[in-house]
Amino acid sequence: MNYPVFFDHAPKIIMQDPLAALLGAATNGIIEYSYGDIVKLAGHSCPTVAGAYLMTRNALNKLYGKALPERGNVKVEFRDSALSGVTGVIANVVGFITGATVDTGFKGLGGQYDRRNLMFFDAPITGEIRFERLDTAASIEVAFHAQVVPAPATLMPALHNILSGQADQPQKDSFAQAWQERVRQVLEHDDHPEIVTYSS
Repeated sequence: MNYPVFFDHAPKIIMQDPLAALLGAATNGIIEYSYGDIVKLAGHSCPTVAGAYLMTRNALNKLYGKALPERGNVKVEFRDSALSGVTGVIANVVGFITGATVDTGFKGLGGQYDRRNLMFFDAPITGEIRFERLDTAASIEVAFHAQVVPAPATLMPALHNILSGQADQPQKDSFAQAWQERVRQVLEHDDHPEIVTYSS
């Protein structure tokens, strides 16, 4: 897979998954997620996908500090419905990293490692997503603000030209490069105080 170099430079998310350890899928259950992994899941790279990645990373950092976040031990609640806007896309990213699912996940072994009923929608929260540790009940709400990295004024008109069949290949290539440049800048702002905001 050929992809933009910045995929490899984006901050990684490292999780510890007891189920992966038990079944020998990863030594000590340590799993590293890269932005490239998320792109493979989503099938594309955009500010929404990058924002979902950063919201998850930053929320887990807040909840776990220097400890490794435990995959399968985090409940996730979304303010909006699963079918609203890009909520479903964001939920796929969050679930991929945390292991949380609605009712389609792993059913568990001997009453442990159940990944179902850890994801909820239409939650009465003010942030976009609420992450809660099941072991301590500590929680945090997060929201992503893509406008911190504004899109070039020419970006959306170029997209409309492509979608309407009016763009040639050089214009398509130029658009793709500009689109990913914005995503790169979003990921480089991972610790900007306004790109992911918090509430409790």
